Amino acid sequence: MAEEIVPISVLVQEARDVFRNEFQEEPDIAVFAPGRVNLIGEHTDYNDGFVMPMALPLVTVIVGKKIEGDESIIFTTNTGVDTSQRATIEMPNKNALIRAITPGGPKWSMYVKGVIANYIGDIPPAFKAVVHSSVPTGGGLSSSASIEVATYIFLDELTGPNSIMPTDKALACQKAEHDYAGMPCGIMDQFISLMGKKNHALLIDCRNLTSSLIPLSDSNIVVLITNSNVKHELTGSEYPTRRKQCQQAALIMKKVSLRDATLEDVNYLKSINADEDIVKRARHVITEIQRTSEAAQALKQMNFRRFGQLMVESHQSLRDDYDVSCPELDALVEAALEVEGVLGSRMTGGGFGGCTVSLVYAHVIDKVIGNIKKKYKGSPTFYICTPSDGAGKINELLQK
Repeated sequence: MAEEIVPISVLVQEARDVFRNEFQEEPDIAVFAPGRVNLIGEHTDYNDGFVMPMALPLVTVIVGKKIEGDESIIFTTNTGVDTSQRATIEMPNKNALIRAITPGGPKWSMYVKGVIANYIGDIPPAFKAVVHSSVPTGGGLSSSASIEVATYIFLDELTGPNSIMPTDKALACQKAEHDYAGMPCGIMDQFISLMGKKNHALLIDCRNLTSSLIPLSDSNIVVLITNSNVKHELTGSEYPTRRKQCQQAALIMKKVSLRDATLEDVNYLKSINADEDIVKRARHVITEIQRTSEAAQALKQMNFRRFGQLMVESHQSLRDDYDVSCPELDALVEAALEVEGVLGSRMTGGGFGGCTVSLVYAHVIDKVIGNIKKKYKGSPTFYICTPSDGAGKINELLQK
């Protein structure tokens, strides 16, 4: 039925075994950072809006140790990577004013390189490390941010205690993704990976970079993530296109961002015969920001039915106005909503494949999974999740 979620302690032991095999010695540092699922607030983060993700029990673990010299060696257990599972990184010169690291090597290593280059504080020493993750790659659950944030926490352990704020660490990880992975992402993924808390969703104001914890701990309610296991090739090109369309809409409206716009502004765009796609993109973002604010209030009041309705409205807007859904995601949402006891369902993540997220009464979870398997033509993967903690060090798990 649903995938068994591997405990962090088991992931650490597996990573330690790989480290021993690769390097013939023992690691002394272990850290983790979670993936995330966004409950509502999609494509609003780069528009200064609100988002409401939760951290997942699916995590990236890094184990390793400090070494002498100027070269770091990292190994990933992910056998589906594009080229090599091993990468060598020439560490920044400690006397250099700019911490540039030459791009290149396996694509997955760019996330690690980017974080090293943008790390705040002392230049980290060279290291050996193994990256081991239970976050599915390309599923829209932010495997990239979990690697970035885990890398940052690992570098913290290498360099020693510091007083850098979590917000600044998140921004450094975001810049790493912009500069080294070439993805102009918003701040949500890195924020929640660092600052998630068990039994809470996190309402993030992406303009002010503030956040508030929203309780989500009713034992009768679970979050079902369904991975469509499809990823359309459109993904890489469409994300920057959407971002540019939003910027164009704000420019026409004379707004700093779509956070400042209202539906009246959408009517203005229509009245001047603005490009239909720009009108639709603006309408989605404006209404999605409103939905996310309302959803936070509904969750505080434990009004799960209203929260679920807002999730459905979000999916419809992403499908019709933002054009980032696909037949597979629509089919998964439709199959989930057919079952009584499903409060809401929507696509989550960038779109064009990846995952859906559904708010479900726990007692009907098997029925929901059964109906999706029956109706969906592909091979979905299911994860039953509750909100989990954000990143941290777990060195003590190496002793077990």
